Amino acid sequence: MTSAELPTLVVLAGGLGTRFGGGKQVAELPKIGRTIMELSIEDAYAAGVRHAVLVINETVRPVIERVIIPRLPKSMKVDLVEQSIDMVPSRFKNIADKRTKPWGTGHALLCAKPFIDGNAIVITADDYYGAGAFVQLCAHFCNTDQNTSEMAIVAYPLTQTMSELGGVNRGICALSENYLTQVHEYLNIRQVDEGYVGVFNNVERLIEEDSLVSMTCWGVTQSVFDKLEPQFDQFLESHDSDVKKEYYLPDCIQHMINLGRATVRVYTTKDEWFGVTYKEELDSVAGKIYELRHG
Repeated sequence: MTSAELPTLVVLAGGLGTRFGGGKQVAELPKIGRTIMELSIEDAYAAGVRHAVLVINETVRPVIERVIIPRLPKSMKVDLVEQSIDMVPSRFKNIADKRTKPWGTGHALLCAKPFIDGNAIVITADDYYGAGAFVQLCAHFCNTDQNTSEMAIVAYPLTQTMSELGGVNRGICALSENYLTQVHEYLNIRQVDEGYVGVFNNVERLIEEDSLVSMTCWGVTQSVFDKLEPQFDQFLESHDSDVKKEYYLPDCIQHMINLGRATVRVYTTKDEWFGVTYKEELDSVAGKIYELRHG
């Protein structure tokens, strides 16, 4: 594989970490001495990636520049992009002036667009995906026997993404012959005697135990970048009086699927996923990741 064929890694790290108490992206894992973001970058590097774009907020820039970047592989090119609330078309500046939260994952990837020439792997900074996810997505784009204009997602078994602290929100993937047709957002998913239940369209429903879920581990082509900007404009037009709603990357990809402008290959993984929402989870998650990587 040449560096030109390999995708760029885009790490979405611009969130405020409100429930965590701020700075979740740069919180080091006990015993490991690294952030989850660093482990993902190292795994992507091992799979062949040599360029990473970190979409950040201004509060974490000093720590990333001073502490994290020096610990990354020396031949990994790293670009930092600040996701700023005022990065909107001029006619929507009045909305930005009233907003305090970032605009969401779709906007975050749009901020990274100038730094990406080809395909990209898109992940979030506070999710641990396992090394296999990056191997699968690099192979997806570098396999000469495959249609590399297809996008991809690495999906995880629902049962591996549940929390010990209560219900979770997950995007349940609907598939047709290994291709994504829809991601249905279920809220407050939890285990009951009958299996798993969650709320979809304000109705509690049973969920198949073998369901796959999206944890924001995408392989995207340049076609998504072409659609992000006009769709973000449409989003702002539709929600010009709502300063809390977010523009999500899956919504953009779903729109492309619905219009027949994208196909998304679904890869499943046996790797375990771990995420941190609350500071109280840090020790437990760190212990599990440590066992996986060093056990």
